[in-house]
Amino acid sequence: MRRALREAAGAAAHTKSTYVAARYRRLAARRGAKRAIIAMAHNLLLIAYYLLKTGHPYQDLGADYFDRINAEGLKRYLVRRLERMGNQVLLVPTSLTI
Repeated sequence: MRRALREAAGAAAHTKSTYVAARYRRLAARRGAKRAIIAMAHNLLLIAYYLLKTGHPYQDLGADYFDRINAEGLKRYLVRRLERMGNQVLLVPTSLTI
């Protein structure tokens, strides 16, 4: 079962525009690819458990889930990063929001 979960996690990590792929990229940046695959296998096991327990269909949170939950923090981080590079940043809100 461990091998099957690792293989499924590896495949899910390389999908595009999904929550699982976004979570893998975040984990791999901090822990490394191999540990991130193991963490994603655990995450997939939890997802399967809750799907079976509740009987609800799986609804993907989307690749931008982590950006949406902390939009203000992401803005501050990106502005500070640009300012450290020597740029002056002026944020003008538009009708399009995350």
